[in-house]
Amino acid sequence: MAEPIHNASTEQHAAPHAEPTAWGFDASGWVALAMVAVFALMLWKKVPAAIAAALDRKIAGIRQQLDEAAQLRAEAEALRAEYEAKSNQADAEAATMIERARTEAAGILTQAESDAAALVERRTRMAEDKIAAAERAAVDAVRARAAAAAAAAAEVLIRDRLDAAGDKSLVDATIAGLGR
Repeated sequence: MAEPIHNASTEQHAAPHAEPTAWGFDASGWVALAMVAVFALMLWKKVPAAIAAALDRKIAGIRQQLDEAAQLRAEAEALRAEYEAKSNQADAEAATMIERARTEAAGILTQAESDAAALVERRTRMAEDKIAAAERAAVDAVRARAAAAAAAAAEVLIRDRLDAAGDKSLVDATIAGLGR
């Protein structure tokens, strides 16, 4: 069997040694004392109150922002409602204007139809009057020609049938008929 080898490093670990201390405190005692001092200093300088005040200010700022946001939302909803009302009113006015335009267009169409009918009637009457005038003129012209033809025929007949002696007796009879 082999014998265990002992060297100096193995023996050093085996021997207990003492921890360094100062005024009776080892390292963990000094850390604890430093922590107590820091906490005492923080309490003495009122750091927790300052932290609480800072947090309260931050909370108040957030509340103010939330209130402003709520107010802005209410204003936006009021504006939206106002614009919806205006839009509805504009739609109603547009519908009214369209209906009025349709009514006016129907009235204009009716007036145009009646004006056209009156114009046709007036033109028809004027044409009938022109035709009647032309008929009267034609009848007058025919009468005038007939009278002229009758006068010419009478002249020819009188000339052929009556001579100077016949004229004398006719003139005498006419004069006698006048005196009665």
